[in-house]
Amino acid sequence: MTLGRLVLAWVPVALWFVAAGWVAHRVVGVAASPAPAPATFISAALESLVATLFASLWFDSLGHGGWWVLFALVGVLAAGLPSRPSFAAIVISVTRFLGAGAILAWRLR
Repeated sequence: MTLGRLVLAWVPVALWFVAAGWVAHRVVGVAASPAPAPATFISAALESLVATLFASLWFDSLGHGGWWVLFALVGVLAAGLPSRPSFAAIVISVTRFLGAGAILAWRLR
């Protein structure tokens, strides 16, 4: 996979993470997502970079099917289950990663 293709997949996922965080903050409130700030944008960019690299491994070596299960599980892990997050935080995290998986399945296939 070329670097250009990875960047073209990473940018929409970064925008998706920023938009999903903003919507979660506006709709659910502070408990669901921190207020948009430069540190939040950097965090979303780094998180989307890791998700993109993870997806490139999945789509290039292991297969194309079942991506939604993989990204739903990653969303559950990212929610931080040992810390017992709220149900809304789990749903938001899973939704963010399912959206990212859909974007990456579209861009990296």
